[in-house]
Amino acid sequence: MGVLGCADIARRRMLPAFAASPHTELRALASRDAARARGTARLFGCRPVHGYRALLERADVDAVYVPLPAALHATWVEAALRAGKHVLAEKPLTTSTRHTARLFRLARQRGLALVENVMFVHHPQHAVVQKLVAEGRIGELRSLRAEFTIPRRPDHDIRHQAGLDGGALWDTGVYPVRAALHLLGPQLEAVGTVLTHDPALGVDTHGAALLRTPSGVTAHLSFGLDHGYRSVYELCGSAGRITVDRAFTPAADHPPLVRIETGTERTDLRLDPYDQVAGSVSAFAAAVAAGGAPSRPSLLQAGLLAALRAAAAPPPPRAPRTPAHHPSPLGRSRP
Repeated sequence: MGVLGCADIARRRMLPAFAASPHTELRALASRDAARARGTARLFGCRPVHGYRALLERADVDAVYVPLPAALHATWVEAALRAGKHVLAEKPLTTSTRHTARLFRLARQRGLALVENVMFVHHPQHAVVQKLVAEGRIGELRSLRAEFTIPRRPDHDIRHQAGLDGGALWDTGVYPVRAALHLLGPQLEAVGTVLTHDPALGVDTHGAALLRTPSGVTAHLSFGLDHGYRSVYELCGSAGRITVDRAFTPAADHPPLVRIETGTERTDLRLDPYDQVAGSVSAFAAAVAAGGAPSRPSLLQAGLLAALRAAAAPPPPRAPRTPAHHPSPLGRSRP
């Protein structure tokens, strides 16, 4: 494995997982900052590389992980595929349905695995939920409610950079959207979206969305970057409901709780802990061994995210900045 960049998620979660996995060997880590590459690579016993292109030219790297800001994914995922590398890229793969489809076509043409790193789908707790629904434990399915929100980061964080495709929909909205696809199936369509923009940052900081299936099952989704932490979904049926807390980012030692409520009865299923980061790495290694990976979930996700973005009202124009008292020679305030 080679890694393009020293992003927080790479240092906290993915680099330790690559180093610990029996399926992967960390060979190199690249950064545009040579000192940062040296410092991070030293922690994981791999070779530092100055610049992403130089890492892609290495013959001892079979696959790369791309944790760069979303706006850079299309460029560097394509470069990696053209260099003959398998690719595991952070979500969203791109913020364009057309670009996402083009990258998957390129991967198929070259016989390479391209995988979007949606980790929570590998956690067994969701398979338990799907089985309970299929068995009719809550009757006929009526709706899904899913929420993923995180506390505010500093203003300079990449999530708050419009030029890097930041914003709540792309960063936190992807979780409940993918959960809806995972639990309700591929025929979802976007009904409406509300996005709240921060005029100082120039990005949406929270929002809500409504999806539906052809049969009328609805998905009510909420997401945000300026909230208390919340990571939950609830499936409601004609006879009860199933709730999963810590649904999207559970710690490896967290014992999941699946709660089933029917009438006045409540059943709590306590499951074994599971490391979904390690599961994601194992799934990527399996895709590499198979010479490819299913692309449909990521393509459907990209289409829904694009539809939700299009359904939202455009952000209000940013007010012009007018200094208090700096008149120009023409008697007007300087811009």
